[in-house]
Amino acid sequence: MRRFARPKSLILILSVISLIALVAFGQYLRLFERAWFNLHTLWQPVSSQSMGLDQYRVVTEAQVIDGLADNVSALTYDPVRKSLFTVTNKHSELIELSLDGRILRRVALVGFGDPEAVEFISEDTYVVTDESQQRLIKIRLEQDTTFVDAADAEQMTIGVHMGGNKGFEGLAYDSVGKRLFVAKERNPMLIYEVHGFPRFNPEESYSVHVINDPKRDAGMFVRDLSSLQYDERSGHLLALSDESRLILELDVSGRPLSTMSLGKGRQGLQKTVPQAEGIAVDDDGTLYLVSEPNLFYVFKKPTQL
Repeated sequence: MRRFARPKSLILILSVISLIALVAFGQYLRLFERAWFNLHTLWQPVSSQSMGLDQYRVVTEAQVIDGLADNVSALTYDPVRKSLFTVTNKHSELIELSLDGRILRRVALVGFGDPEAVEFISEDTYVVTDESQQRLIKIRLEQDTTFVDAADAEQMTIGVHMGGNKGFEGLAYDSVGKRLFVAKERNPMLIYEVHGFPRFNPEESYSVHVINDPKRDAGMFVRDLSSLQYDERSGHLLALSDESRLILELDVSGRPLSTMSLGKGRQGLQKTVPQAEGIAVDDDGTLYLVSEPNLFYVFKKPTQL
């Protein structure tokens, strides 16, 4: 009997270790929270205020952005120009795209270090992030602008959790509340609310407040943050995660409302989005997405088709 006791004990120990490792891995990927949300939505009616991300379907998939050799990062919609803007960070440029993914304009970014996000603020005014130095840089873009020098621009640094290459990856702007949402990719994953930057009146005193909401951030069942989008109509925030291959809709209190999977077979996708880096939503609710290296996607609801 003793000869069989050891193997059984060893199998039991290995089983317990495997179970612990499996639970830890699931927690690391935030799978339990995501599964609970999916289960909860089966019997909980979808809020009438929700954007209903799960209803979106791809209409343009993995279209190569012709003329770009560098990786694109971030995306923002300009409601004045009716176009999109993205940035490249290897050879730093601000790229204007048409709504069907064609390059309209290229503007060199000088002294921006590692630009990772761009956000429309108001007509001809944008904010660009420098991930490595955690800088927010306000720029002006006229019709004849061919380059922008960071040395000539208004800027600020949020010097928290410095170091590494996991800095500011996403921006979103609430034009009514005059607040700029700034996403830190991970380690730790955070969303800051910046009030007072950028300034609209240079004559006013400079007063900047930075707020974060640990409870909201802890409720996001994603591994990282790649991009943000603020929906002016609902007041909701969209958070894009490359590693989780997911777009998450949060209400004003930070409660998850709906999700959109970027995996193969979901939303009509023939292939998984390889490395989602930026999202934007236009005035009609059409959702645009860019993925490294230089891929362009468009998603619409059936009612828009």
